[in-house]
Amino acid sequence: MLLTGDVTAPLPNTNAGSTGQRVLLVEDNEDNRVIYTTVLQHVGFRVIEAQNGVEAIELARRELPDLILMDISIPEMDGWEATRILREDPTTRSIPISALPAHALSDDRERAAKVGFSSYLTKPVEPRTVVAEVRRWLGGDGAAAPPRSA
Repeated sequence: MLLTGDVTAPLPNTNAGSTGQRVLLVEDNEDNRVIYTTVLQHVGFRVIEAQNGVEAIELARRELPDLILMDISIPEMDGWEATRILREDPTTRSIPISALPAHALSDDRERAAKVGFSSYLTKPVEPRTVVAEVRRWLGGDGAAAPPRSA
């Protein structure tokens, strides 16, 4: 599913994420990866990309990103299982993980909380909303990031 929204409209406060904080984007749809990566890089975040759950776990363990944006329906290992594994690993358990499902069922938000997702956005998501969610977790625009649990 492709994202909707005006990706050409200017984003406010383009230097707010210029600290070089790293976001691991786990997304198998190429168009969505390009849109999210472009917008996040535009506002100053470094983006690491994974296309499946196995790659997401490997990159999260190696790169220790500041935040993970995780699609749910991805190849090799879905986002539910990848998140469960990351939450069980002491090196990655405190990294905030935002779910980005394309198809949400009524009980998915509750399931996401139980699995260990920090937040939940349902696609299609406007690029500005993704930036706002990343800034909410990592700071920017003067907002304090929620604490990372140990």
